[in-house]
Amino acid sequence: MVTLTAETSQANNDGNIKMIGAGEVLMEGLEEKVRLIEAALYVAGRPLDLKTLCSITGSRSEERVRRLARVLVEEYKRRNGAIEVLELDDGRFVMQLRMEYADKVKRLAIRPLLTVGPLRTLSYIAYKQPITQKQVIEVRGRHAYGHIRELIKMGFISKEKCGRDSILKTTDFFADYFGLSRNIQVMRRQLRMIFEKRGEETLPASLGDEDRREMARIEEQELKRGEKAATAP
Repeated sequence: MVTLTAETSQANNDGNIKMIGAGEVLMEGLEEKVRLIEAALYVAGRPLDLKTLCSITGSRSEERVRRLARVLVEEYKRRNGAIEVLELDDGRFVMQLRMEYADKVKRLAIRPLLTVGPLRTLSYIAYKQPITQKQVIEVRGRHAYGHIRELIKMGFISKEKCGRDSILKTTDFFADYFGLSRNIQVMRRQLRMIFEKRGEETLPASLGDEDRREMARIEEQELKRGEKAATAP
């Protein structure tokens, strides 16, 4: 039985849920759709958009599917387990391992999430962002078109049309996955430190606990610096 939070209770307006005591519970049939969304996110292993989730659940309403997916987000929050379901800034949903557990079990993974080529392209975009697709191709070569498509599909970068070109930026999912700040200026400082430490301008497949602590320390320093600047006479 899936209990809704206040945020998802809006679905009651079109008769999709019923009241039971102080909480709200999905009616029979809709709970099955939540489980289909859960299964789709698990099997995909990457962010899925509402159009895809509508196809999986057999629903024509993206707004209804969004509400059901948010039920799943809240359910995983309540579980407070090793797996989480997130809604990304671009409206897609993803099921992933919480970052605090990823480093401890990564050696068990059959293959890395990203191969070297796409990882180098992602590192370049992250450090230079916002950056045009044309600039990325000029530096990384025409094979980077495929990298960009893969990175968008995985939810690491976003692409926004700008005239005849497109602007590329990293997503919050990227920042959370690598343990970096969502603030681009702070992220750039963090990336510079990683690159200097590695001796190349490429991110590792994932950051270890020590590196993540260092990234958090840098972000905290920048936050305190900003607070001092805001209160300075």
